[in-house]
Amino acid sequence: MIEKIIDKANANQKAEKYVRRLLEKAPLSLIYKTFRKKDIKVNGRWIKKDHVLMEGDTLRIYITEAQLEEFSKPREAVKAPLEYPIVYEDSNILIVDKPAGLLVVGDDKETRNTLARKVLDYLYYKDEFDPSNHSFVPSPAHRIDRNTSGLVIFGKTNEALSELTRLFKERDDIDKRYLTIVVGKVENDEGVIDKPLKKDSATGMVSVCPLKDGGKTAITKYKVLARGGGFTKVEVELLTGRTHQIRAHFASIGHPIIGDAKYGDFSINRELKQLYGLQYQYLHAYKMSFKNPAAPLEYLSNKEFISKALENEKSLMNIFFGKPKLFYKEEK
Repeated sequence: MIEKIIDKANANQKAEKYVRRLLEKAPLSLIYKTFRKKDIKVNGRWIKKDHVLMEGDTLRIYITEAQLEEFSKPREAVKAPLEYPIVYEDSNILIVDKPAGLLVVGDDKETRNTLARKVLDYLYYKDEFDPSNHSFVPSPAHRIDRNTSGLVIFGKTNEALSELTRLFKERDDIDKRYLTIVVGKVENDEGVIDKPLKKDSATGMVSVCPLKDGGKTAITKYKVLARGGGFTKVEVELLTGRTHQIRAHFASIGHPIIGDAKYGDFSINRELKQLYGLQYQYLHAYKMSFKNPAAPLEYLSNKEFISKALENEKSLMNIFFGKPKLFYKEEK
């Protein structure tokens, strides 16, 4: 942790400006991520990057010296084409179809084999990224779970990443939809799951928890697309962005996602793996659309992007909603 007492010379300025100067070796993407993760506090309270610092304030940044030292080294990158489908790319953004089983960014166990690293390799290959330049590192504007597949968008410039971060935080001008298959027959053709969720830091599991006990507001909209063979195909829209929200919400109403190793029906998962080779939860971020983003992304207004991987999923869809024999009877 880094702690600073704001003196008169550094008072009356925005926190972002002060932190950028304080962490001059760190890339802007790390600084913005630190603000997003609520790892920067003033007088014990989390602040936004436009917070104005006052003389006598105690600023704490929850980042280690080892992390700062790591960021002062040249970025690890090897020139290589991107092995995953590119849905869209221009000078500001890159939208990639992530396969299930791949982390978006590294964790304590895996730092190299991630989508973020692969993208840096690709941009280095295109001479659009310099590993020795610490002024900015292209980064994902959001995440999806390791075992969730689908669209992930990267900001290739500081300005683009800042606007993307705003869009995903405020959610008014970006719409992201998922496809999933859940166990059982969902009765209502459409609905809203409004249940607060809380993450257990020890287990990594998320559960329904009242707001008064530490739960955070979580709202999921859904629309039924098909029913058959004891399963339901659903389109999902997130109105909030909590960890494991879709998975925990559908499990909470008795319709867990097929293949989900944390919240699913384990006996059904075993049968699906044996019969159809299903390795991961069937949850796919298939569509992303923009409404009226601000500069420098205003040209994306009313643009929609669809996952290229959908064609590969048709065979799985046919298993549940086509004519092949199923081991679950249709619910009436």
